Amino acid sequence: MKILVTAKRVPDPESTIKVNSSGDGIEEAGIKWVVNPFDEIAIEEALRVKEAQGDAEVVVVSIGPSEAQEQLRTGLAMGADRAILVTGENLDTSAVAKILVKIVEKESPDIVITGKQAIDDDSNEVGQMTAQLLGWPQATFISELKIADDKSSAECTREVDGGMETISVPLPALITADLRLNEPRYASLPGIMKARKKPLEQIEAASLGVDTTPKIVIKSMAPPPAREAGRIVESVDELVTALQSEAKVL
Repeated sequence: MKILVTAKRVPDPESTIKVNSSGDGIEEAGIKWVVNPFDEIAIEEALRVKEAQGDAEVVVVSIGPSEAQEQLRTGLAMGADRAILVTGENLDTSAVAKILVKIVEKESPDIVITGKQAIDDDSNEVGQMTAQLLGWPQATFISELKIADDKSSAECTREVDGGMETISVPLPALITADLRLNEPRYASLPGIMKARKKPLEQIEAASLGVDTTPKIVIKSMAPPPAREAGRIVESVDELVTALQSEAKVL
């Protein structure tokens, strides 16, 4: 069994993010970059499937700048077998999905696992778009994954408005990981040492024959306005009056 799993490079959520001087992006100087947390969960789940199956191969892929090698090495240190980096700049979700399709066609995995969304743009689109372009079944926001003994299908549990839903999808399929799926392991020192020797293939996005012209262009970015200080009211009547006359929410 082969499992393809994504590892997007995103700013550390603990970093202080500032809008750059041109107002169309963030100031990258001084930012620490990490693997998208939802992708870390996806990597962990791929490794658990590998451990359960015994003969599985985990291939971790990232699409973005060359610096994303660092995040791929993290995935390799966790236990992935090899990595693929597709280099490109200013790639929107549509371009990323098309590139990921090319990698899937090249690798022919039995299952693709991605994070449900990336914490930088929060678009929650790449997984669904990739499955649609491939014509594959998909299961999104899953909190539990079970591979059938004959490896022909996967049973996926996910949260819905009314509670929990369990569905079965034939393989190959694409799955997106939710927060409750697992807790990612830390890379061990031996794992970090082994990661240096594991294969990391680099491919230029331009060589894949994909139109990477952005469909979405960021025109401007601005920090959220400062919140006004709250106040303590003396009674329920005063609170209701403030909600009606000031906040105008009643």
